Amino acid sequence: MSSSTSTSTVEPRRVSMTPGAQRALDAASRLFYEHGIHAVGVDLIAAEAGVTKKTLYDRFGSKEQIVVEYLAARDERWRAFLAERLKSEQGAAERILAVFDASRAWAEENSPRGCSMVNAHAEISDPSHPAYAIITGQKKWMLALFTDLARGIDRGRDRQRNRERGGGSAAQLGRTLMLLHEGALVAHGLGIFKDPVAQARAEAGRLIGASGPRGAGGASGAGGADRKGATGGTSA
Repeated sequence: MSSSTSTSTVEPRRVSMTPGAQRALDAASRLFYEHGIHAVGVDLIAAEAGVTKKTLYDRFGSKEQIVVEYLAARDERWRAFLAERLKSEQGAAERILAVFDASRAWAEENSPRGCSMVNAHAEISDPSHPAYAIITGQKKWMLALFTDLARGIDRGRDRQRNRERGGGSAAQLGRTLMLLHEGALVAHGLGIFKDPVAQARAEAGRLIGASGPRGAGGASGAGGADRKGATGGTSA
């Protein structure tokens, strides 16, 4: 997969947004993230949005479709946010670290309770649910992105080391980076220790042999924290 962040691996059915539907989605998005998907009913969404239940069902058809719109919209905003951060980075190592920087900035601004996809998966584990493919699709997309970026690191390494690894080092590195990234997002949501995404970035930097002013791993070392003004929407 290309390291471009513009191509989605998931194309869920979407609905067009009238002003009332958008108010309902905005209310649902906030409520779902703050309280959980199962804990929030259509009555509460309608009341918070100032619309009728009939408006909700006329526009969305079901609560499941509201959940689809909630998660798909967050995924779209995250991918656009990440694409903007990656635009200014050229080398594979710099782009890998930029993913962690972007995630740190996004998490601090938009995801105080952790990754919305991870949280949603805790409630939606049935593959037949229409939102399930969005949840897993985003994580598969992130793995593909890390693996693609890892190929650039792999090309820059010693050829003998690559041969000894049987040509599988890019896939292995991609999975390891993914584990660091996702583990950091979960730790951030749990609040067990301070700034786990910055620590994961530092570990990723050591793993790929990268260093620099943003690679220290401390709160001031992760570049995302210095660019909060660039955040937008509400994510992954």
